[in-house]
Amino acid sequence: MELRLLPRRDALVPLLMLLLVVHVHATPRLEMVVTSSAASGGGTATTTTRARAAAEACASWRLGVETNNIRGWYSIPAECRGYVSDYMLGDQFRQDCAVVAREAAAYAEGLALAGDGREAWVLDVDDTALTNLPYYADTGFGAEPYNATYFDEYVANATAPALPEVLELYGKLLALGIKVVFITGRHDYEREPTVRNLRSAGYHTWEKLVLKPSSLGSSVVPYKSVERQKLVDAGYRIVGNMGDQWSDLVGAPEGERTFKVPDPMYYVA
Repeated sequence: MELRLLPRRDALVPLLMLLLVVHVHATPRLEMVVTSSAASGGGTATTTTRARAAAEACASWRLGVETNNIRGWYSIPAECRGYVSDYMLGDQFRQDCAVVAREAAAYAEGLALAGDGREAWVLDVDDTALTNLPYYADTGFGAEPYNATYFDEYVANATAPALPEVLELYGKLLALGIKVVFITGRHDYEREPTVRNLRSAGYHTWEKLVLKPSSLGSSVVPYKSVERQKLVDAGYRIVGNMGDQWSDLVGAPEGERTFKVPDPMYYVA
């Protein structure tokens, strides 16, 4: 069956890139449709209470995800689709990313660097250096099953915008003399569009770009921890490590400090 989703996704890219650049002042919201019978009487309060309870439950679920207390999930709860959509496109996500990037920058600027060019900062690519919101907006923000074929097409187009807060951090790291190393779960056959996408998004230089060999299994932790160990063995000191998944950050050597970018849309083991 021929896949015909790309035009719909491409139409969303300008809007989503605008949302990434413009600071949105509206708070995340849970949209609610009140029936005429509810609106005419006491049902309004009941409907509002239920909507508030649903939003609070989804907020608690997201907290569980971000703290790595909820693991092994395949897709977001169906009832949280609107909540996750509002969060990812709203002001709260941007504020959360800004907090992470600000703390990472403050930490980096406080380091006593040797200045020998061997301090390295590991960055993940997908939904860390680059944001895949255009793809996930077109696939239910994690509510729909992952479509590997569609995502590969998205990667091949090399149109993912930078996550602005991480791009700003990247510039600060380079100015400090810290080498940036990208370690991504993308496959090695996706190197060319990944390089093209990183450069077009503003990441103009890096020490290494490590992609996952196609022969490896699906688990990310062993692959990324081995690649970080290779850096250490080569004489680098990993002063920082940032990713959107806990699997980007765990597994020795993790680095001297880790920073997690918020991402409630999917789970990678």
